[in-house]
Amino acid sequence: MRIGLRHIRNFVAVADELHFRRAAEKLGLAQPAVSRSIQYLEGELQVTLLRRSNRSVELTDAGKTFLDGCRNILNAVERTIDETRMANNGLLGSVRVGYTDNAITGDLPKLLRQFQMQQPRVAIQIQHDVTASQLSKLAERKLDVGFVTGPIGQSGFEQCPIQSERFVCVVYENHRLAGRRSIRLHELANEDFVHGLPQFWEHFYSYLLPMCRKAGFVPKIIQEAFNTAGILGLVASGMGITILTENVRNTIGQGLVIIPIRDISEQLQTIAIWRPDAMGGSTRLFVDHLRRLEHRRSSSKKARTPAKQEVV
Repeated sequence: MRIGLRHIRNFVAVADELHFRRAAEKLGLAQPAVSRSIQYLEGELQVTLLRRSNRSVELTDAGKTFLDGCRNILNAVERTIDETRMANNGLLGSVRVGYTDNAITGDLPKLLRQFQMQQPRVAIQIQHDVTASQLSKLAERKLDVGFVTGPIGQSGFEQCPIQSERFVCVVYENHRLAGRRSIRLHELANEDFVHGLPQFWEHFYSYLLPMCRKAGFVPKIIQEAFNTAGILGLVASGMGITILTENVRNTIGQGLVIIPIRDISEQLQTIAIWRPDAMGGSTRLFVDHLRRLEHRRSSSKKARTPAKQEVV
C-alpha cells in the first residue's frame, strides 16, 4: 500500500469542504487531480470514503474514521517538523549540568530557575560532583557544563564567573569562640579541624592551605567527610571546627555558629566551565544564558563603582 502525505492532505481538504472544486482551489490543484487522488485512496484501501452525487459530497462511516486518522497523522507530522526545528535551534533537548556544594548553596538554583522559565522544553539533567570529577567528565563528553571551584587553567575549556564568596569559620555552639563577632585566622592555629577528603576537595584546599600557611599554621584535620553536609554534621557533634564559605548560611543547621574571618581577603570563586567543541544547541542556549548574566553582573558592578574624580 503506497499512500503518501499528498493523498492524505487532498482527502482532508475534500472532507473539510465537501466540495471537489473548492477543495482543489484550496490546495492549488486542478480538480481532476484531486478526484484522481481520492479514487486512488479508495482503491488502495478498498473502501468508499466519499458518497458523491450531482448535488453533494458526503463522508461515509469509513470516510469519517479515515478522516480522524488523517488529521492525527498531519498533526503528528507538523509537530515533528516543529520539534525538529526547535531541536536544531536548541529549544528542545537537554543539558547535563554538574555542580559542587558551593554552587548549589549559592546562585545556581536561581540561575537554573531563570533558564527553565525561558526555555521550558530544555531539560536540565543535574548531578552533584566535585570539581576534579566534573573536569574529567567534561573532557570525556559525559557532562555539558560544570559549576566548579575555579579558576581552572586547563586548555580546551571556556569558562565564566558565577559567584565569589568570603571565607567563614563554623564552630559548634558551645565552642570557646562561639560568642565572637569576628576572628583573625591565626586564632584557629591550635584548633582541631573537620574538612573534606583531600582527593575530592583538592580545589578547595588550594585556597585553604595557602591562607593558613600565610597565618602561620597548617590546619590539624582530625575528621574528614565527603561533602559539606557531612562536615557540618561532624562540627555540630563537637568534633572540631571548619572553614567554609559564606553561602553555608543557606543550609546551616541548629547547634552551629558562623563567625566571619576579618583578615582574609581571598574569596572562593565558583565558575561555569564547558568545552566549546562539544556544544549542542541546548548547551549553546544555556551558555548564552550564563554569558548574559555575567554581562549584567559586570554592568551592575560598574554602575555601583563611583567614578574617580580628576585632580586638577
